[in-house]
Amino acid sequence: MYAILKNLLFRLDAERAHHLTTTLLHLSRKTGVLRLLKPLIVGKVYNEPVTVYGLNFKNKLGLAAGFDKNAEYLHELDILGFGSVEIGTVTPVGQEGNPKPRLFRLPEDTALINRMGFNNGGVDAAAYLIEAFRRTKPRSKLIIGGNIGKNKVTPNDQAHEDYRICFEKLYGLVDYFVVNVSSPNTPNLRELQDKDALRTIFKTLRDVEPNLIERYGEARPLFVKISPDNSFDQIDDILSLVEEYKLAGIVATNTTISRDGLNTKSSLVSQIGAGGLSGKPVQHRSDEVVKYIRSKNSNIAIIGVGGIQTGADAIQKIDAGADLVQVYSCFIYEGPKMISRITRRLAG
Repeated sequence: MYAILKNLLFRLDAERAHHLTTTLLHLSRKTGVLRLLKPLIVGKVYNEPVTVYGLNFKNKLGLAAGFDKNAEYLHELDILGFGSVEIGTVTPVGQEGNPKPRLFRLPEDTALINRMGFNNGGVDAAAYLIEAFRRTKPRSKLIIGGNIGKNKVTPNDQAHEDYRICFEKLYGLVDYFVVNVSSPNTPNLRELQDKDALRTIFKTLRDVEPNLIERYGEARPLFVKISPDNSFDQIDDILSLVEEYKLAGIVATNTTISRDGLNTKSSLVSQIGAGGLSGKPVQHRSDEVVKYIRSKNSNIAIIGVGGIQTGADAIQKIDAGADLVQVYSCFIYEGPKMISRITRRLAG
C-alpha cells in the first residue's frame, strides 16, 4: 500500500509531500480508519519494554526530531507504534524557517537534504498540543522528548535564555529534553557546541531546574544532540560537560554537511546546495560516534540516530553502544511497515 502512495508522493516537492502525508495521517486517525487499517499498513509491533535513565519505553524505536515539529501528530504516531517521539526543534517564538524549497530527496542514496531552519509554531503552541494529548490519552505509554533550540535572531551570547524559556515551558509536559546545538541550518548554531558556550547553556538549565522539580515532582532527563562532523577531541569536550552537569546522555547524531561518497550526481547535489544530509550516508559515521562515546563512558544513555533503514541497521547501532534508536529518513522511504520490521528485530 505504501509503495503506491510513495510513488505518488515522490512526484511532489518533498515538503509538500510531507504535509500531505501528515494530513492523511490526521484524517485517517480522526475517522477511525488509521486504527482499523493498522494491521495492514504497519503489521504487528513487537514491544519489548526497556527502561533507560528511569524512563519506561514500550520499545526501543523512536521517531527523531524534525517529523513532528509542533507536536501535532502525537495521537497518530502513538497508534502507529513508536516507542517514543521527539518533537521539535521548538524555539521560544514561532518562526518560518529558511526560504523554500528546503527539503530534498536523494533516492539513489536513500537520503534527504534539509535546510528547514527550525521552522515551528513556537514553544507555547507545542506545549498546548502536548498537554491536550496527555489529557485525552492518559494511559498512553508513548514517551515524548522535547527537542529545544534558539530562535534565528537570537545572538549566540544570549542563546542560553532561549533554551531556558523552552525548558521551563515544557518541563511539566515532556518526558525528556534534548538540547539541539548541532543543526547546520541555523547560522552559527554549531558554535554552541564549543565548550564555553555549551557550559553556559547547561548551567542555565541546571540553575532553574530545582524550582521546576519542586513544581512538577521529578527531574526530566537531559540530553544533548551532537553533530557527526565533530572531531573526537570535540566530542571529548562535550563528554566532559555531560559528566560535569550530570546529563542523562547524548543523541548521536544530527545531520552532516559532508557530501562524501554519494551516488547522486554531483551536479544535482551542487544544485540543491546547503543543508544537513540524513539517511543511509550518515550511518557509518553515526555508528562510529556512538561507539566512541560508549568507549569513553559506560554510564550515560545514548540515543543512536542516523542511517537506520533496516532491523539489522538498528541492531548495529545497539551493538555500537546505543540504548535506544531513532529514525527519520527511513520513515519517509520505507513507510510505516518499517516499524514492524525494526521492532521485531530489536525484540530479538
